[in-house]
Amino acid sequence: MKFENLLAEVGGFGKYQISIIALLVIPRVTLPFHFLLNNFIAAIPSHHCDISSLDADGILGNLSQEERLTVSIPAQEDGSPASCHMFSQPQFNLLTNSTSSTELPVVECQNGWEYDNSTFKSALATEFELVCDRKGLNKATATIFFVGVMLGAAIFGWLSDRYGRKRMLMVSYLIAILFGVASALSQSFIMFAIMRFFTGMGLTGISIISIVLCVEWADIEHRTIAGVIISFDWSLSTMILPGIAYLVNDWRSLVITVTAPLGLAVITWRWIPESARWLITNGRLEEAHFYLSKCATANNKQQNLRDIKPETLANIIIAEDRGDRKYSYLDLVRSSKMRKLALLTGITWFGVAFTYYGISLNISGFGLNLYLTQFIFGAIELPSKLVAYLCLDRLGRRYSQVGTLITTGVCIGITVLIPRDLWLPRTVISVLGKGFSEASFTCVFLYTTELYPTVLRQNGLGYSSFVGRVGVSLAPLVSLLDAVWLPLPQVLFCTVAISAGLLALLLSETHNVRLPETIEDIEKTRQHSCPIHVTSQQTGCFEGKNELLL
Repeated sequence: MKFENLLAEVGGFGKYQISIIALLVIPRVTLPFHFLLNNFIAAIPSHHCDISSLDADGILGNLSQEERLTVSIPAQEDGSPASCHMFSQPQFNLLTNSTSSTELPVVECQNGWEYDNSTFKSALATEFELVCDRKGLNKATATIFFVGVMLGAAIFGWLSDRYGRKRMLMVSYLIAILFGVASALSQSFIMFAIMRFFTGMGLTGISIISIVLCVEWADIEHRTIAGVIISFDWSLSTMILPGIAYLVNDWRSLVITVTAPLGLAVITWRWIPESARWLITNGRLEEAHFYLSKCATANNKQQNLRDIKPETLANIIIAEDRGDRKYSYLDLVRSSKMRKLALLTGITWFGVAFTYYGISLNISGFGLNLYLTQFIFGAIELPSKLVAYLCLDRLGRRYSQVGTLITTGVCIGITVLIPRDLWLPRTVISVLGKGFSEASFTCVFLYTTELYPTVLRQNGLGYSSFVGRVGVSLAPLVSLLDAVWLPLPQVLFCTVAISAGLLALLLSETHNVRLPETIEDIEKTRQHSCPIHVTSQQTGCFEGKNELLL
């Protein structure tokens, strides 16, 4: 008897699974808040040099503000004051003639900058003066955060496979709360960067553990819809974020606000069940029976569990002799098919995450309000979820993953060919690309959890997420390459997306396939054909379906 048969007996997708999803949504709403937070706290408002040093003797006293700027700061091509330079001496002649200010001697800002605070009451750039030659540090804050996310994926993947999903979920809650609040209280850029690093580490634990818990409690028939439903919280939160950022336009208050839902998550954690799969795999049969009984009761299936005792659960997974063996990341590369799987899932995750955040963290330059652009980018994700669900269910996991990745790359490539002054068609194509990139992210989370066996599922997802976060960490820095050649970042995003999509063709299909439980299931490939009338627990087959044991 396989676990899927047992799960079907106690209800593979009922009230119990819906309650799990509802409880996991509470902490998950903070994920897009923090992951996309840099679009607002690291935004650089309009600024120009503080010209007080030129008015030391009050020589500018009788001039209007506009005239003060004219004689103190060179004008850019569009007529606005330069952001990083000022005249060494007031140029009063500019008030009476049209001499080009570009021909006059300039120096870098001497006394700091003055900022336009009409959009943001405060931001990292205004607080820590991350402008001009320090402008790249704004992008670096995102990279530092995602390096923490990257390391957290590896750490929590291993810890949750060893110590359990539920226990490590609470640890990730506490880390994210502690360092999230600490980052809002930072008194220097270095302190802020360090606190954001550890915040990212905690948040990625929430991300990978919650999706695994959701999928491991769903049966084969409902794994797709369960994975898609729990991912809706990301899209809705992405739409809500610009509204929160608009109302809370002080960066410190904004960081605390988007961290606040984790306080409620700590309170509701007690009602989240441990994974019964993980408990059985690790020989904790009494606890597994307890949670399966709760599932059966909630789904009105308690009569189906009467003949199953805790000790009989030891026969659920029959494969290699585990004993007291503890699995680690080394098991991902100890056998040929596991090495291939690890390589391909890593490449796929890198391509998905690199392109998704390459688009998501570049919401300026489309001719639209910053908040409106973020809202549109979030809104397009809702129909993307529907497309992802239909594709996953009709086309299967592999072709859905390949198609969404390649289409994302094509959309990015088209934006390279459209002139930048045609902002409307560029925005439309970019929004479509954002939609397909979100669909590819929805696919990859579900696909990865189905590809890896139970004994290594959290390790596999942790490793894959780690590689994906390498791509996320590089995405903000790649955006700086527009100084070398304006379309270069888009060309790189396009190339990576299409290449990763083509390589994903080498992965196995997992649609309507029993989840592998052990490494032996991955290494041995065989197919069972079941007659229509066969549903017995003895064969482990499903009615009217073929099983491919990867």
